[in-house]
Amino acid sequence: MRPPLLLLRDLLARPDLGLQLLHAGRDPEAALERPVRWVYTTDLLDPARYLGGGELVISGLVWRREEADSERFVAAVADAGAVALAAGAAVFHGIPDDLVAACRRHDLPLLAVPEHVSFAAVTEVVVGALSAARGERLAHTLGRQRRLLSAVAGGLGLDELAADVSATTGAAIRVLSATGRALVPGPAPLPADALDAAVTTFLSADRLPAVVPGTARSVFPVGPASEPRITSWFVTVDGDCTRWDAETGDTVGELVAIAALDRARRSEGLRVARDIAEDAVALVAGGAGDRPETAVRLRQAGLDAAHPLVVAVAGFRDGGSVETARAVLADAAAHVGPPVVGVHDGLAVALLPAGPADTSTDAAPVDVAPVDVAPVDVAPVDVALRTALGRLGPGLGAERLTVGVSRPATADALSGALQEARHARDLAALRPGPVHVVTGAEVTSHVALLAAVPDEVRRAFAVRVLEPVLAYDSRTGAGLRETLEAFLDCSGSWSRAAQRLHLHVNTVRYRIGRVEELTGRDLGEFGDRVDVYLALRSL
Repeated sequence: MRPPLLLLRDLLARPDLGLQLLHAGRDPEAALERPVRWVYTTDLLDPARYLGGGELVISGLVWRREEADSERFVAAVADAGAVALAAGAAVFHGIPDDLVAACRRHDLPLLAVPEHVSFAAVTEVVVGALSAARGERLAHTLGRQRRLLSAVAGGLGLDELAADVSATTGAAIRVLSATGRALVPGPAPLPADALDAAVTTFLSADRLPAVVPGTARSVFPVGPASEPRITSWFVTVDGDCTRWDAETGDTVGELVAIAALDRARRSEGLRVARDIAEDAVALVAGGAGDRPETAVRLRQAGLDAAHPLVVAVAGFRDGGSVETARAVLADAAAHVGPPVVGVHDGLAVALLPAGPADTSTDAAPVDVAPVDVAPVDVAPVDVALRTALGRLGPGLGAERLTVGVSRPATADALSGALQEARHARDLAALRPGPVHVVTGAEVTSHVALLAAVPDEVRRAFAVRVLEPVLAYDSRTGAGLRETLEAFLDCSGSWSRAAQRLHLHVNTVRYRIGRVEELTGRDLGEFGDRVDVYLALRSL
């Protein structure tokens, strides 16, 4: 139950004060339920600079020299957010009509203080009631803290605690990682766009907690401010935290603190398993993927060496912390399944399942506690990693994270898969942008060849081969380039190219013949066709 507040209704109910309600505002019931935060007595004509909002303002009206003064005084008090005005009747032996009218215009509740009641008596009642209420709120807070700590000591999980706080506050609560992994999914997973917006706000907000732009959802950091946000957790709560009452804010703050303790506990436990991960990665890097001890290490880490695995490597292009790379790779890989994450040759290396994990094993994954692992993503491994790591972009600043992912491999081929992932990561380092994930499949394609060629060389090659075609299209709008691309994509089939372009097959034949004349290439010859294809891809 929420601790009591001092309301205007409570003051009016005190017979010893004898306060009279002269104006209750446009909504009398709502006005009487307004909580009083403090009391302030003044005889200044404009006391606004001394008000912070929520006060009961008491005045003897000595500032009133003419009727217009009432408008100025009431406007200042109302604009400052005061709860009500208590006006003394002693000076004018009653309350001036112009003061009542001004209160009506500004929708400010007006109470009359009888001549026989001192302002000190009213102040004493308000201060005493507020002190008692604050004492009850403190006791209530301490009781709530004790209940939460007792629940933690009793083994209640973070998800159960979050559900309890959600029920108390009436707001859905989730605990997420910087890659969008749900440690506590809440009543339902966030839609992809809402998840991306929450992560972006957490990573890029100047100050935390913060409200996600365009929403009524707030994000709170979990853990010390000295830690990089891209390796941290955060809590999302449905609702605008800037409009919460103190009770709700305190309750959420206590859950955030418990989440930080839970995270620290898990991190401490994971340190024990790091040696196993490092051993497994070292064995794979040394070409011992097919040895029994490698299978043992993988099994201890929660991976089944009998099923295909994928290798991913990550690092920062400009020499960022390898431990940070390790942390973000472990977090992203956990979207797919239980990973084994170590460090080799200055790069973070992850071994993870190529498909759905075998949930029958009792082994805990390395670098990810059991409750951390989300259900295996239905997307391919590279797609899941690209999505998860791509969310980190707003938090990277000037750093660039580059990642390579191998194709699925059996245990005896993991060393080669590691090399393939490293080559893919080298290709990713050639691309602009804060985050790039490249797969092993791309390493064996023409894309890798072109990416490794300097830009000016590629452009010079493309211009030398295709400049006559481009210039002809520019002069005539003949569409030769479009026809050429369709012809090559259709493996030189006239009819399929014609169908794709919605042209007569003779038109396609004519245009390709014109391309051959302009370029001096015979597209029936494999070598010439490859030259033209690569030139198109180099534009």
